[in-house]
Amino acid sequence: MNPFAPGLDDASVNNGNELGDQTTVDGVFKNFKQAYAFRDSTIYGQLLDQNFIFIYRDYDKGVDVFWGRDDEMRTTYGLFQNVQRLDLVWNTIIAESGDSVKLTVVRNFNLTVTFTASDVVRVDGYANLTLQRNDPAAAWKITRWQDESNF
Repeated sequence: MNPFAPGLDDASVNNGNELGDQTTVDGVFKNFKQAYAFRDSTIYGQLLDQNFIFIYRDYDKGVDVFWGRDDEMRTTYGLFQNVQRLDLVWNTIIAESGDSVKLTVVRNFNLTVTFTASDVVRVDGYANLTLQRNDPAAAWKITRWQDESNF
C-alpha cells in the first residue's frame, strides 16, 4: 500500500456531513444546518439571493427590523466567529405554499448557541422563509427570512 495514496476511508462516506442538493427544499434546509454546524459563511452565502431581506421583531421597541444580504452576511460571519458551537435542529414544516419557482415555508427550529461551556443560549421559534429560483431545475435561494423566534 502506498502511504501517499491511501485508499478511501469508507467510514467517512455518508456520515451526514455532505451538502444537500439545493434544487430541493430539503437540500436548502440541510445546507442551512451544515453552514451553522461548520460555521461556514461560504455555504451560508450560497443560500441567500442577492436581494435577500431578513426581518425580526424588536419587542422592546415594538417595531420590525430588517436588513439586506450584506448586513446578514456580516452579522452571521460575526456569529460564526464568536461561538464555539451552533446546533440547529429543523423540526416540522408548519406551512408551505407556492409553486415550482417561488415557495414560502414556515418551519419550527431549535438553535443552541454555545459561546463558552458556561454561556449557552437556546432559541426556539419559526423561520418564515421565501425561496425563489429562475426555473424548476435551478437551485433555490432564500429571498426573505422572517424570524419568529423567542429571542
